[in-house]
Amino acid sequence: MKKRIKLKGRIKTYIQFCIYLGVLCCIVDVAMFMIDYRAGALLAGYILFYFAITLSLYFYNKSLIMNELVSFATEYGQIQKKLLRELDLPYALLDDNGKVIWTNIAFETIVHQGKGYKKSITSLFPTITRDRLPENGGVDEAQYELEYEGNEYVAKFRKISLEEMAEHSDMIDSSSYDGYLIAVYLYDETALRIALREVDDQSLAVGMIYLDNYDEALDGVEEVRRSLLIALIDRKVNKYISAFDGICKKLEKDKYLLIMRKRVVAQLQESRFDLLEEVKTVNIGNEMAVTISIGVGLDGLTYAQNYEFSRNAIDLALGRGGDQAVIKTPESITYYGGKSQQVEKNTRVKARVKAHALREIITGKDQVLVMGHRMPDADSFGAAIGIYRIAQTLGRKAHIVLNEVTPGIQPMVELFGSSQEYGEGMVIGSQQAIEAAGSNTVLVVVDVNKPSITECPELLRFCKSVVVLDHHRQGTETIENATLSYVEPYASSSCEMVSEILQYTYDNIRIRAEEADCMYAGIMIDTNNFMIKTGVRTFEAAAFLRRSGADVTRVRKLFREDAQGYKAKADAVSQAEIYKQFFAISICTAEDLPSPTIIGAQAANELLNIRGIKASFVLTDYQGKIYVSARSIDEVNVQLIMERMGGGGHLNTAACQLEGVGIIEAIGVLKRTVDSMLESGEI
Repeated sequence: MKKRIKLKGRIKTYIQFCIYLGVLCCIVDVAMFMIDYRAGALLAGYILFYFAITLSLYFYNKSLIMNELVSFATEYGQIQKKLLRELDLPYALLDDNGKVIWTNIAFETIVHQGKGYKKSITSLFPTITRDRLPENGGVDEAQYELEYEGNEYVAKFRKISLEEMAEHSDMIDSSSYDGYLIAVYLYDETALRIALREVDDQSLAVGMIYLDNYDEALDGVEEVRRSLLIALIDRKVNKYISAFDGICKKLEKDKYLLIMRKRVVAQLQESRFDLLEEVKTVNIGNEMAVTISIGVGLDGLTYAQNYEFSRNAIDLALGRGGDQAVIKTPESITYYGGKSQQVEKNTRVKARVKAHALREIITGKDQVLVMGHRMPDADSFGAAIGIYRIAQTLGRKAHIVLNEVTPGIQPMVELFGSSQEYGEGMVIGSQQAIEAAGSNTVLVVVDVNKPSITECPELLRFCKSVVVLDHHRQGTETIENATLSYVEPYASSSCEMVSEILQYTYDNIRIRAEEADCMYAGIMIDTNNFMIKTGVRTFEAAAFLRRSGADVTRVRKLFREDAQGYKAKADAVSQAEIYKQFFAISICTAEDLPSPTIIGAQAANELLNIRGIKASFVLTDYQGKIYVSARSIDEVNVQLIMERMGGGGHLNTAACQLEGVGIIEAIGVLKRTVDSMLESGEI
């Protein structure tokens, strides 16, 4: 029902003022009658005449006044409309469904549409859907960034209630109006964004380049030609950086400092840091190709912070095995390269230094807690046994933190459970470890450097002294503020590293036969019976353990499989799918298997025996998660693939865990990851 327009406010009071004045005269006339009857009668006659004239004029002129007001409002609105239509700021009105009902000239010029355009705003800007408009989104205002025909805009949307418009009017009362409109403002920020990007591109980036295998590469070159090899590498690095208008300064014999623009870093990212491969082409008869690591710091608040970022980045690159570039910003860390196997160091100087440091830390504390990763394997438990022996030899109380005894290590744990040489407190749970932790406790973390997958992540907060011993490549998540960190990706296993440390911690240290068996078993499992990632130092560590009493026959009996597990492994191998000619993908069924993830890892190793297979992946659905075991020999870096899927590991041994997906979905995720990395050249 259409309502009649009513006056309100001051104009209503002004028009009705004469009537109010007549009412006042009536009140005065009553008082006059009390004083003088004749004067009252005279005033009453005047009042009657006044009301007759006033009311006739009021009703006669009201329609004229309303017409004049409407005409004024119309002319005033036309002027406002003209000014708004010619406004330089692009402006449009939408209805509550997002349909365009009015636009000004500036808006029409931008979208190249005429005055009568009445379609949805989504047809102009596909990203602006109805649910993103005010009111539907639960807000009265909204702001979005848009890109249209190469220009960048900030679009502001504001809800305009029709009822509020009527309330703000000084002349018209229309409280029954409902509904709303949406005003759209477009702010062209193209020039500003270009200027900001240009300033950002010119900002300083700091980088560092380290030669990974400087000493090893020179050992394979005649002494008279060593200077030539170094000169060629210097020339290659300097020429490459100079081509991008950067500065490269040699700090030490195997270290360089880089200064460049941020825009240059983007160009290096596009080329995927091909300097990593170019340096390998330098060859003057050297048997070993030279590899480099690059660390770059960006987007810091100060130059000093960028330099610190670059130091952290180069540490990550070296900790992950070298032959790669790492870019660190306040928000993220990006990795490139890492396709080469890290060269084993022939010298044991570092192991000796770390062993002496570990001895000093342990002797300064009263208690030692040793912790590996969740779902521990033979390498994790064997390394923990080695640290336990060091602590016992140094006269310190030691405990191994272990919540779950997996079938893979159950025979090893039973060795110590049945022995009277070891007390019941040798193996404790997380809660007991937290209660035992204190200021005089040192926590030694073995076979893992990611705090989230340790046996008890909370324990890291309760122990002020933390030691990390691991052979996995470091990722973005690391154990921070460690008192001692010994992470060597070239090592075959944590047991190999602990075996070396054992020999330097204490003179003529004695380890028991069952302890040697456990550590020897850890090396065998991680090297797949000395076939994967095995170097000279691996065999030296194995020889030390053999001299200490390790027996191959006993170790072999520890890891014999039952018939059900063997059949499951054979079934996973037989059902493997060959993807893209070089990748084997299979599923390990977890039904009635005590340790399906171990069977899956073993199946992945077996799949590498198929000719032409460069990498194998076995997926296991276990305890609500999808476990992916990835293996390769030398041509594919499976660590990069698993990192992309949220995991990690080594160049040829890696894994990840997926939650919230089924086994078929997980295979799809794996295939898409492999496809994208093949297209980008990452693998």
